[in-house]
Amino acid sequence: MLREPVTSLVSPETGGMSGNTGRYEKRLSDLAGLYEDAAAHQALVEELADPVVYDVEDFRPGAHSGDLIYGVTRMNPGRVGREFFLTRGHIHAKADRPEIYYGQKGQGLMQLESPDGETRIVEIGPQTICYVPPFWIHRSINVGDEDLVMVFAYPSDSGQDYGIIEASNGMRHRVVAKDCGGWELIDNPAYTPRQPETVAALMKQYA
Repeated sequence: MLREPVTSLVSPETGGMSGNTGRYEKRLSDLAGLYEDAAAHQALVEELADPVVYDVEDFRPGAHSGDLIYGVTRMNPGRVGREFFLTRGHIHAKADRPEIYYGQKGQGLMQLESPDGETRIVEIGPQTICYVPPFWIHRSINVGDEDLVMVFAYPSDSGQDYGIIEASNGMRHRVVAKDCGGWELIDNPAYTPRQPETVAALMKQYA
């Protein structure tokens, strides 16, 4: 049986979306362990009374293949030490599934990492489309001074694996603020490369 088309209205100003079937938010305390300066993170949680860092509204028609989940992410500007506010990051549980992000407001980065540790950075501003290919770990980072708002879409059966970053003690590189403004990549000395068998297991094609 055919389902009816759906329309959603996105507000770049508020990061909201009409017609959503779900919503969640992540507070600063939920991001413990992601930043290099754990003491600065805890101090900021207490100073700012554990603020919301980002929230997501999405439309999920189901988990069957051949369909799409779409939604909008809104992320506050801010820094923990010299690192910008960021999302937890993930690879899709079915890692061969891609994703699209479309910038609506603000200035952000998509930090991508291949299973064997290569890093790519895509800058995202208003009306910028970022294509995240299959098999790439990815996270969003707000490097601007206003909310970062992005629309996203990915296959309904993708799933998310958030543990892949934690298992390697973070991503291979960190994005940090430069003293003169802007951002730069630095090595993460705690990073643990994935074993060849782990990489091979990720590079699986799904039906």
